[in-house]
Amino acid sequence: MNAYRPLHCDLHDYLEIACMHGYRLWVERTDGRGLEAIAKTTRTRAGGEEFLCLESAEGSLEIRLDQLQAITPQDADRSFGRILLNAPACPT
Repeated sequence: MNAYRPLHCDLHDYLEIACMHGYRLWVERTDGRGLEAIAKTTRTRAGGEEFLCLESAEGSLEIRLDQLQAITPQDADRSFGRILLNAPACPT
């Protein structure tokens, strides 16, 4: 797998909101695949890679944040629309 590229800091807020509210998301991946799943939490592994933890019809899964193209909440009471997640990384 390619070296991890962190998401822009501001984009983490949308992931946190989605997880806090347990939003049902349409998740678009950078490889063109998509899936519908419920946002559960985010996780950081020892090497610094960050993941979005989801629950789908197929079960639990984690997607590395730099492999996400966009998320779109499917819930009627959502607080945001489609968010593109392929912005430049946070400055270090």
